[in-house]
Amino acid sequence: MKKIIIILFAVIAISSCKIDREPFGSLQSEKINSNPEESIDALLNGTYAQLKAWSDPMHRLGEYAGDNIMIRGSSTDAFYEFISFARTPNNSRLSTFWDSGYKAVAQASNIISMIPQGKSTTLDSKLGECYFIRGLIYFYLVRAYGRPYYQNPETNLGVPIVNGTPADVINLNLPDRASVKTTYEQVIADLKKAEELINVNKGSIFASKEAAQALLSRVYLYMSGTYENPNQAFAQLSVDYATKVISGSTRYSLLPRADFMKYNTFLPETNKETIFAIKRVASEFSGSDHYYGIGGMYANIGGQGWGEMYASAKYIDLLNETGRNDWRPAKYKIVDARAAFIEPTYATNASGAFTEVFRFIKDDAANTLNYVQANITRNGNTITCTEGTDVYTLTPVDAAQEIYSINYKNGKTYTGVIDNFITLNRVYPQFYIVKDSREGENSHLHSPVISRLGEVYLNRAEAYAKLQRYTEALSDLNTIRTRSIVNGGYSSLTAANAGNLIDKERQLELAYQAERSFDVFRNGKPLVRRYPGPQNQTADISANDFRVVYYIPQSAINSYPGKLTQNPTQ
Repeated sequence: MKKIIIILFAVIAISSCKIDREPFGSLQSEKINSNPEESIDALLNGTYAQLKAWSDPMHRLGEYAGDNIMIRGSSTDAFYEFISFARTPNNSRLSTFWDSGYKAVAQASNIISMIPQGKSTTLDSKLGECYFIRGLIYFYLVRAYGRPYYQNPETNLGVPIVNGTPADVINLNLPDRASVKTTYEQVIADLKKAEELINVNKGSIFASKEAAQALLSRVYLYMSGTYENPNQAFAQLSVDYATKVISGSTRYSLLPRADFMKYNTFLPETNKETIFAIKRVASEFSGSDHYYGIGGMYANIGGQGWGEMYASAKYIDLLNETGRNDWRPAKYKIVDARAAFIEPTYATNASGAFTEVFRFIKDDAANTLNYVQANITRNGNTITCTEGTDVYTLTPVDAAQEIYSINYKNGKTYTGVIDNFITLNRVYPQFYIVKDSREGENSHLHSPVISRLGEVYLNRAEAYAKLQRYTEALSDLNTIRTRSIVNGGYSSLTAANAGNLIDKERQLELAYQAERSFDVFRNGKPLVRRYPGPQNQTADISANDFRVVYYIPQSAINSYPGKLTQNPTQ
């Protein structure tokens, strides 16, 4: 039987299909050796294709486990475990994340093994793309399945290092999970090799030298410890790699405020701020399939999408911290540019008119928070709102922004805003999120962004702060903040406030990019979700909680040729 390069890696039990013929997307080694230039393009395209299936659960496990979103209620979908932290090893979405990730690792590794470095600069550059993809996947795998780096990386488990299809697949015995430290070393080695080899920038939907440098700035940031106990050597390396991107290339630039507010509508290959994105095209979806894209859970656009997850009250409060963002059509005003990605679903009556309400959040039984939208009545300068049979007089807090307070019947004072009534899904106002929709103005089309220049500035700001270089950290932080909030820059950054201010800006800027939950835990902070929604509002998730990491899929353990250690259950 001819030697076959099994690109899908199924034979080594990352997936359990049996391959007994040359599969689609694979090539015989003779074909590769006789025409490596032609072969590598086909193989490399297949490697990029694996990222598409991988990117969907990648987003959900990273974003849903954070505090930027709320869901209307419980769900039978496997992704609800990401929100509820009810971790189980039998999760189909985690299996897709694992399987597609290791297929990409295998394809990249097989290309690296089959085509020697040094044949030509063109081939070397494409090999560099393979190293980038492999490093990218290992990093995302280890941050999902391995504990935060500051927590004993030498002994905590990362993921298996399996670089390509072994020669003997019959008597296969693969290694157990490497340590977190060893996995990160693999990530760094791959990304540095990508930086060395890639000599052609084909645009932001392909790996590039700058994409490797941008990701290295984040990898070293993840290794830089907490604000209280930083690892300054790794923080300096994060600064170094961020600077390579910021100062070393004229290819990328921050979008101006007006364009940034339309970021989601631009194609990634024409977006000057996007460094690397996983390209999706409309032909990959058909009809109702758009429901199942990443943005489909966050909004219903043109009749497509479930629209069952909304911006959390915590995130809305952050957006409104320096001034109210008013989404009402007649009074539309965006103070923080990031609020442009939020679209409340205002209701109209039969005559097309809006209903004015006083919206606030109150304590219900068992310290559970819920929204109230109480109809208001204006009588001269007096404004009242009615909830059931209870009538409350609104006291101005900032009348120009229509922010008021009421003394509620439970003895508490609540602050809220006069707004139009927002339609409810179950009992929750629908603050739709469109950051992951409308690419090319096409419903929920979205190419997941892995790296963009805005993040790189924030990486460097945090790394500078951990080096106690607060002046430089403030400059980078305000570069991002003043882009979104005109004249909104911070006046000072100190050891006392740096962690909170940088963390807040990362939450505002990188929301709905699958970063939030990892940002919280890698700095040793608890996840706090005390806002309306069915999540547990009273129990914070500590960075030391066993549920910070996901279980290895049981399907992977069952089919793995060798020992594959599961994460602890408590």
